[in-house]
Amino acid sequence: MKIGFIGVGSMGRAIIPLLVRAGHHVSAWNRSHAAFKDLEGISVIETPASAFQQEVVITLLADDAAVRQVLLSSAVLETADKACVHVVMSTLSPSLMLELQREHEAVGMPLIAAPVFGVPAVAAKGELNILVAGSQAAVSTVQPLFDLLGKKTWYLGDQPERGCIAKIAGNMMITQAIQSLGEASGLVQRHGLSPSIFIKLMTQTLFACPSYQRYGQNIVSSNFEPGFKLSLGLKDMNLAIDAGRIKGLELPAADAVRLKMTSAVARGDGDKDWSVFAQQTNH
Repeated sequence: MKIGFIGVGSMGRAIIPLLVRAGHHVSAWNRSHAAFKDLEGISVIETPASAFQQEVVITLLADDAAVRQVLLSSAVLETADKACVHVVMSTLSPSLMLELQREHEAVGMPLIAAPVFGVPAVAAKGELNILVAGSQAAVSTVQPLFDLLGKKTWYLGDQPERGCIAKIAGNMMITQAIQSLGEASGLVQRHGLSPSIFIKLMTQTLFACPSYQRYGQNIVSSNFEPGFKLSLGLKDMNLAIDAGRIKGLELPAADAVRLKMTSAVARGDGDKDWSVFAQQTNH
């Protein structure tokens, strides 16, 4: 396939080599060309509009503001090839995804939401869980790409915003898992039990799943090399709380965790792994 790629951050740099090695032709755009260092087999393009002349365009822009600037504040969609399938792999607000859906329907272009669970190291192995929502016909067109990038595609219906809300809610749950790991580690440490022993016990028994295992180890080893940056995690927590608010839903646990995440960003930890906010529990 001819694939346009917009937004080459850490996740994009993990995904693009898989596409190239599988024989796809990737034309990529990013604000900074430094992102293309050591990426082989791609064509660098100078405008986002060029990406929308391909069979498929994958956008992995950082947030709502970036999507609005790059895609909605220009004529990118109006000049796009209408046969192109647009796959949004960013984590965006449901409201912005609804706006994107209206814009795509107006020009007759398919839109798919496909945010993922998995850090870049998981993406590089093609083991993402991909949360897909959009028309079944459009999804069928790009399913071979999802099969390449993920170990499972979770189809969540034909409304793209449902993919976004599932990802936001899932990330909210991860932050609360991180909070519980930090609190529990602090509790056992105060009573003389090694947090390392305790985390090993819990993540091999009651909570034997990747998120608890990964972030539990980060906390007990104080190693916060970013798999997912705290600043991006805070962005997603804000999206979750906003999504609840517009539906009249209170999320008190999310509010409490957001305060800790905001404090950690304020003290300069925004570029560290998002599990760093739990470290405050032990201070």
